Amino acid sequence: MEENKETPVFKTIIIDNIKYKTTLTKKFMARKSYEPINFNKVYSFIPGTVRKVFVKEGAKVKKGAQLLELEAMKMVNNITAPVDGIVTKINVKSGDLVSKSVLLVEMN
Repeated sequence: MEENKETPVFKTIIIDNIKYKTTLTKKFMARKSYEPINFNKVYSFIPGTVRKVFVKEGAKVKKGAQLLELEAMKMVNNITAPVDGIVTKINVKSGDLVSKSVLLVEMN
């Protein structure tokens, strides 16, 4: 009996200036590429409901200023500004249900 096996395809990856030849899984090939953290964008870290939005578009905020309240698992989480800046866009309103990693507020 002959088995129908695919021949492995070797890829070259470079880590710390050293080349490695290896096979890569489909899951690895389909992963998202790395993006550095953009502190001007505030994402939800947990699924929940937006209770209250404290800022408006165009508002100047300081680092640590409260942007909104996110209720999750019967707890209220205060979402604060990670940096000083101006709120350019608010993507949610009070009562919105959000899942994890949803863009809530954009700053400049």
